[in-house]
Amino acid sequence: MIDKTRTMAREPGNAASMYEVHVKARRDFIERQNTGKLLIKSNEREFQVSRQGKAKKFLYPDMWPENALQEWSVFLHEIVTHSGKHRHQGSLVIFVLEGRGYTVVDGVRMDWKKGDLILLPLKPGGIEHQHFNLDPSKSSKWMAFIYIPMYNQVASFTEQIELCPLYTAQSSQ
Repeated sequence: MIDKTRTMAREPGNAASMYEVHVKARRDFIERQNTGKLLIKSNEREFQVSRQGKAKKFLYPDMWPENALQEWSVFLHEIVTHSGKHRHQGSLVIFVLEGRGYTVVDGVRMDWKKGDLILLPLKPGGIEHQHFNLDPSKSSKWMAFIYIPMYNQVASFTEQIELCPLYTAQSSQ
């Protein structure tokens, strides 16, 4: 005798099944890829001063659901004198747009200038780093790119070690 299996188009009851949630999430993802916003203009984002420094986020998961891509964190960092110092797992790519300076990674100084690419690789226990501007007459600027699924996969954390002087000045006002 042959066993028959019935397939239901929808689970009974009011609550959506996990499968239905999955199907909707994939449908929404494809829709966002096809119709989501593809151009983010600089004037649509604002600089904010945080413990790490002065930055402008362009992409960040779920912050702007209208954007086609939701899996990236992309931000512009302006280094006036120096950033805060912090530690995280790495998995970060930084492209220098303007200026010259250096980054101290786990105690090792790496000098950079406009057009250079800084890589912070994955490392158990994280990578301690801090960025410095070498030109007191103008800020350095760079863009950072983080692929969030990788960042999540390695259980990345952020530990602030030293505050950015801009944050300290802003906090004392």
